[in-house]
Amino acid sequence: MNTNQQIRMTIVYDNRSFDEDIEKDWGFCCFIEGLEKSILFDTGKNGDILLANMGKLGILPEEIDLIFLSHAHKDHTGGLDILLTQNSQMEVWLPEFFPSSFKEPIRSAGATVVEVDDFQKICEGAYTTGVIPGWIKEQSLILDTDKGLVVVTGCAHPRIVKIISTAKELQKKDVCMVLGGFHLSGFSEKELGEIIARFRSLGVKKVGPCHCSGDKCSLIFSKEYKDDFIKIGAGKKIRIP
Repeated sequence: MNTNQQIRMTIVYDNRSFDEDIEKDWGFCCFIEGLEKSILFDTGKNGDILLANMGKLGILPEEIDLIFLSHAHKDHTGGLDILLTQNSQMEVWLPEFFPSSFKEPIRSAGATVVEVDDFQKICEGAYTTGVIPGWIKEQSLILDTDKGLVVVTGCAHPRIVKIISTAKELQKKDVCMVLGGFHLSGFSEKELGEIIARFRSLGVKKVGPCHCSGDKCSLIFSKEYKDDFIKIGAGKKIRIP
């Protein structure tokens, strides 16, 4: 698939700041432009911080066509309510297992809820993996770009290698980049080395671990991937290609 457009990704919310003017806080959010629809992947934990960071980054709530929620944890959904007061015309794509007590206020605000179970197309160039089973179920985002697949993860609770393998199997294409929470905090150096070997065997060319990935994970991945390691933090901007 050729998008014929440059995809622009901006990290709006993360535990670390890439730009000192952008506030850091526990959680994750990434804004994606350049596709048929603009996508906000997760919403961080605190709505006030989210809106403040968006403002500093020049992202207007009314520019968001679609919110993609990876899973139900507060550090990924906490900014949704305040966003809906700023733009109630968005689509909210969320795993079907979210409780009705979460879904109904979204509908009441005027937004459209899209309940996700299986792999499906979101818009030209963007797909959900569908809900991937694990100790905590989660959906991840696949971007089909001229450079290959870009996989964006929230916390990778079903395990990051499983998510990458699923994306590659679904799309039958190479993976050029994986970024987001890898959920590898507390893993040993040996375990991380084995996971990196799996990344290499799956052909992952660039990595950007953040949020729940852990300091040791980032250090070891950076040593292995060198120039293909992407340092992530709130305010980081990535261009593809």
